[in-house]
Amino acid sequence: MTKALDEGPFFHGTTADLKAGDVLTSGHRSNYRPEVVMNHVYFTALVDGAGLAAELAAELSGGGATPHVYEVAPTGGFENDPNVTDKKFPGNPTRSYRSAAPLRIVREITDWTRLSPEALQLWRDRLISIPPHERGEILN
Repeated sequence: MTKALDEGPFFHGTTADLKAGDVLTSGHRSNYRPEVVMNHVYFTALVDGAGLAAELAAELSGGGATPHVYEVAPTGGFENDPNVTDKKFPGNPTRSYRSAAPLRIVREITDWTRLSPEALQLWRDRLISIPPHERGEILN
């Protein structure tokens, strides 16, 4: 396990409507590969990175969901996200992490940077244009 770069605060983007004290757990389907049930909960030290994840989750759910960003606190150990760390990017510039333990919701963050409709369309086009067999393996 690689030593994590950050001590927090940490953030998670989702379409779930949560409140302080709630927990996020593993065992849910991936936003990016719905056929994969995730063994970890993912989070980042970048509030706008969590915002991007929330926007993409809303898009991938059919576009009708509301994106939310939450400050979260890991309840157990965590590691650098191996899906991006040294695989797609050297080091961990996305400051992305994962944990098999739950994340406790601290509070909702409302002042994150929303994507413009044009930027959201670019992300939508990118995701749609990648054939499922070329999306790469999720290290779960």
